[in-house]
Amino acid sequence: GLDNVEARRWLNGMIVNLVEFDEDGDPIPETIIPLIDGGTEGFSGQSRMILPRITSCFECSLDAFTPSAAVPLCTIAETPRIPEHCIAYAYVLQWPKEFPDRKLDADSPDDMKWVHSKAVERAEKFGIEGVTYMLTMGVVKNIIPAVASTNAIVSAVCVNEAIKVLSFCSQSLNTYMMYMGSDGIYSHTFVYERKENCPVSSSATHKMSLPSSTTLNALIQQLCDGEFRLKAPSITSSENTLYMRKPMALEKATRKNLDKTLKDLISDGEELTVTDPVFPDTSLGLVIKFED
Repeated sequence: GLDNVEARRWLNGMIVNLVEFDEDGDPIPETIIPLIDGGTEGFSGQSRMILPRITSCFECSLDAFTPSAAVPLCTIAETPRIPEHCIAYAYVLQWPKEFPDRKLDADSPDDMKWVHSKAVERAEKFGIEGVTYMLTMGVVKNIIPAVASTNAIVSAVCVNEAIKVLSFCSQSLNTYMMYMGSDGIYSHTFVYERKENCPVSSSATHKMSLPSSTTLNALIQQLCDGEFRLKAPSITSSENTLYMRKPMALEKATRKNLDKTLKDLISDGEELTVTDPVFPDTSLGLVIKFED
């Protein structure tokens, strides 16, 4: 689906890369494609206007999106505490055992009823209340609760901004509108500043200090779990391809480097080039400084 952070990051990177510059280094207006983004969760919502290379981009505000916390498998298997743990046990652990040759179909009522019944059994065993069919659907499909009134308000704001862009009838939103309707009706607008070291909208080279004994695989994991939140990074140096995920032949040839230490692959202070699917046609410059 497209209604997720990853899809927005990809789209943001694409429209930023489409911007062209004149001889003075200023963006050419005809190449700027505005991005109007909106989202809701329950009684809260937000809308924003992004003008690539002019305002902050989506990547500049990535820190505002909390990464989804993974529940340890041992908690699900041994010490469930909430209804969601029981549901996860049913579809993560029990389903593969019962149906090893068939993938769970979240759109199948029969499959979801099976997961719900097993989750209820698990919940009763541990004295946990609150396992419902709707909650089961929400956990398996990762559904965010939606309220019609919130959707209407945020979508109206987005349409209003689109009309402004098309007709120049008024000043566009600068740059973020936040709506909170759980305890009344309250909205707030503020400017999301550009991030100086944004990996998409700036050409800044990033620096990272690591022990020389750090393996390439550990570096890749840090790029995925850290501030950059990459998905499937590939890394090259000025002289060698350290790890490349595609094509398969190149991935196989560079796989042996994953367990090697950085000191065996690069020199202290060397700049690496990192590419990732979330940054279309964009590379990340990364200088590795050895702590020791």
